[in-house]
Amino acid sequence: MYFTKTVFMKIKNLLFFVAISLAAVSCKKDNKDDATTPPNGGTTTPPKVVNYSITENFEGVIKKAYADGNVTLSTGSWDLNDALINSGSGDVMNGLESIRLRTGSISMNFDINGLQTLYIKHAKYGSDATSTWQLLKSTDGGTTYTQVGTDISETNTTLKLDSFQIAATGKVRIQIKKAGTTRINIDDVTFKGTGDPGITVGIPDTNPVDTAGTTTPGSSRAVTVGSDAPPVSGDNSDLLFGNPSGATTSTVTSADNYLIDQGYYVESYNNTKGEPNWVSWHLDNSNTTNATSRLDNFAAFSGLPTGFYAVQSTSYQGSGFDRGHNCPSADRTSSTNANSATFLMTNMIPQAPQNNQQTWGNLENYLRTLTNEGNEVYIIMGSYGSGGSGSQGGTTTSINGGKVNVPSNVWKVAIVLPKGDADLTRVSSSTRVIAVNTPNINTINSDWTKYIVTVRDIEKATGYNIFSALPQSIQDAVETKTDSGI
Repeated sequence: MYFTKTVFMKIKNLLFFVAISLAAVSCKKDNKDDATTPPNGGTTTPPKVVNYSITENFEGVIKKAYADGNVTLSTGSWDLNDALINSGSGDVMNGLESIRLRTGSISMNFDINGLQTLYIKHAKYGSDATSTWQLLKSTDGGTTYTQVGTDISETNTTLKLDSFQIAATGKVRIQIKKAGTTRINIDDVTFKGTGDPGITVGIPDTNPVDTAGTTTPGSSRAVTVGSDAPPVSGDNSDLLFGNPSGATTSTVTSADNYLIDQGYYVESYNNTKGEPNWVSWHLDNSNTTNATSRLDNFAAFSGLPTGFYAVQSTSYQGSGFDRGHNCPSADRTSSTNANSATFLMTNMIPQAPQNNQQTWGNLENYLRTLTNEGNEVYIIMGSYGSGGSGSQGGTTTSINGGKVNVPSNVWKVAIVLPKGDADLTRVSSSTRVIAVNTPNINTINSDWTKYIVTVRDIEKATGYNIFSALPQSIQDAVETKTDSGI
């Protein structure tokens, strides 16, 4: 092919420009954006930005003295200096308790990542005079603090919601500081930001904190059953697959195997042990709509028969054991009625913190994941034996002056079915059944799959007939299988 001199020079210049461009690209430093570029070309997908919203509502913990002290709340540890958590006649609150701050501060003992906006509800306490307070932040782990915005004049007699721009690119913690002797209430602090906040919310079902050293029994209540409760019988009912221990409502013959229908779950209660033998419930994604947040309103059950001992919300205090849910709070978020039902002490066992917060927390999350994939799950959880090891070490057989047994083992079985009808007849020899039995100890492995057993193993340990409503041939098939785990 023949080129004129002019064309030849244009081609030469073009090739030179391409060479220079390629050289520049080859010298470019690697960065995070390069990591998202498809290796074979195509459109680059930007990393997804994940937003979070976390609320600390200061519920479930009582601090009755103004003396400086730390309390463990749902978001983590907080330092309350000249501040308490209570529900007096002058306190303004959303829920059961709020912070009452005098001359001092409330401070996070932990950091949160990527915090963009902070929301705080606040008001005057009772008839106290107007006062001022400050919001401060620390980016060096609480060594130094700088003020966010200007002083806040507290004139509100009802809770007012204010927002504060934090715009943190890394770790930050906050402090609310007050001067003067007048008092204010702080409630419902909400953190909104991007990325991984770096904290785990909802831990733990721990013991109430009272730095005055007193134990004050909490309130008692019954269950209010709403339209979101499972049906009493038939599909989706809590006891569809049988009554494992043959529990009855006779206080004469069944005080330690007493049947209680709490609307949102059914249980066999043991008066001598002060805890359930087992709790049974149905779970699908209609139960976990997040219409309510976790309420943390632990309370004694007012519906126990005359003569039964009512375990109080403070009965586990100082024991080294969590108030471990049988039917989890997160399995019942379709209404405040549903979530409140899970915080009755008749739904609790003294559970080693690591067992409760990690091993069982992971299994509970996994079962909820199955419902988001189009399944429904029938669950029975129970415990047996005496002697567990909590955060204080050693083996403990009972707490609360011997009125509450500390179980040696905690177990759970679950039947997993695709959502549908006629559930009893749909169980076959190939139906997935998960059975887990863990020691109630604080040195437990967080991986629940390491404790998978068969249903028959649990039946041998407890003497129960767990799936008694199924035909015997189906029981023989599903109760002898060992699930493969996740």
